[in-house]
Amino acid sequence: MGLNVALQMDPIGAVNIDADSTFRIGIEAQARGHALFFYTPDRLFFREGRVLARGCRIELRRVKGDHVTYGPEEEIDLADMDVVWLRQDPPFDMGYITTTHLLQRVHPQTLVVNDPFWVRNYPEKLLVLDFPDLTPPTLIARDLATIRAFKAAHGDIILKPLYGNGGAGVFRLDPNDRNLSSLHELFVSLSSEPLIAQKFLPEVAKGDKRIILVDGEPVGAINRVPQAGETRSNMHVGGRPEQIGLTDRDREICARIGPVLREKGQIFVGIDVIGDYLTEINVTSPTGIQELERFDGINAAERIWQVIEAKRQAAQA
Repeated sequence: MGLNVALQMDPIGAVNIDADSTFRIGIEAQARGHALFFYTPDRLFFREGRVLARGCRIELRRVKGDHVTYGPEEEIDLADMDVVWLRQDPPFDMGYITTTHLLQRVHPQTLVVNDPFWVRNYPEKLLVLDFPDLTPPTLIARDLATIRAFKAAHGDIILKPLYGNGGAGVFRLDPNDRNLSSLHELFVSLSSEPLIAQKFLPEVAKGDKRIILVDGEPVGAINRVPQAGETRSNMHVGGRPEQIGLTDRDREICARIGPVLREKGQIFVGIDVIGDYLTEINVTSPTGIQELERFDGINAAERIWQVIEAKRQAAQA
């Protein structure tokens, strides 16, 4: 069953073909006989009742420096596609949110992965609020006095922008730190958004586990270990990926959140677990499937496409 698949993502010519999850998803799509169309989010638009995109057909291959061939530029109606992947990286700003509104207009007749309505309503650091017993103590606030009281209660905290990504703007404030007021002043000068604070988990020194879920089911995990002297474990900022398995606690967490993800059409999700605690549920543009495949031989991309193909067959029936 060959599908027409559109990839809405950041420029594909610039991706790291050994790490980028969208590239791996595209390679798997081609192997399964699906055709790929690529466009960037700024080339998505609504005109006279139709949701359109301007981009090009592409062919991918795992050759560094020569991994993509572009066809001629063309304009397509996304209602004519079978699948659209919502895969651009955050920040989760109004531009990002607008793309979810536009894509929602063609979903589910065109299957948008992940479901744009719930991507918009369940961004990374907010869906976890539905599971307070699985998460460390958490605060979302903009007011300095409220954040200061939270720090006084927990002593050692992590403070970061609510809609940030890739480890940018993440600060650890230990009991001896004197920078909260200055950091707050900096954050509020840059954005009108709230901040998120969580109790610091010392277990992060052993790694921040990324668990991949497909249609609500865990398929495997990688561990991301921070560099010496660094709190952040994100691979964007030098975190080292390592092989790791799933614990009973990991499976307990997945069993709790998996049905919600499946119900809300979140087919490809990456959750972050430090020690015994869930810290984020990444639905916008999760990563980690290439590292998982190298470490454990688990082809998460294949499982993702099996789910998508089954959903398209069910819709056509």
